This record gives sequence, structure tokens and C-alpha cells, in this order.
Amino acid sequence: MALEIEGRIVRKLNIQSGTSARGAWEKQEFIVELQEGNFPSQVCMNVWGADKVRDLEKFQTGDRVKIAFNLSSREYNGRWYTDVRAWRIEPADAGVPVPPEPPVPEDLDNGDDLPF
Repeated sequence: MALEIEGRIVRKLNIQSGTSARGAWEKQEFIVELQEGNFPSQVCMNVWGADKVRDLEKFQTGDRVKIAFNLSSREYNGRWYTDVRAWRIEPADAGVPVPPEPPVPEDLDNGDDLPF
């Protein structure tokens, strides 16, 4: 399941690392504030892998970002744990085209706006 949100990074937590049966791993969690309705809400998200951790380093607290992420949950000893894993982070205004200035009709250049 791939989803997207826009928000503001309010905190970046420490990088976590370790070694598993598949090798070395890195993970970093960060908090994003969303403005939906009258009250802001915060979501703890994470990135996995050295390349994604490096991508997160490009952004600072206060930056507005657009995040593509996946949600997954798993059960362990009768409790459910939800993972919000970001796989793409970009500036919130990235990819938004700036509309060009409308052209001025030639017959309006002289200050006469009458069509006759």
C-alpha cells in the first residue's frame, strides 16, 4: 500500500544501526506534523537503509516535505505494531509547475483597451 502526505518535519531522531542475519542495517525515525482540520497532528515515520537515511539528511527540522510511504502492521504476543516506512521524501513544492505569465495582447500595449 503506497500513500502520500505533505507536512513539516518537526524532529529527527537518532540513527539506529545493527546487524541481522541479512547483514548490517540502518534506520532513522522522524516526526512529521500534518495540518488536517483545525488541529495539527504528528506522525512518527521511519526510513530503512543507508541510502534512505542519507536522503533524510538533506532535510532539516522545519522543512515542508512530501512523503511517499507504506503502512504495515504485525502482531507480536497479542499486541499490534504499525510501521510507517517512507520510501521517497522530497520538498513539498517539488514538481509543482509555476504557471507562466499570461501574454499581453498586442492591441493592449498602447493603453487602449477598447476593441474598436
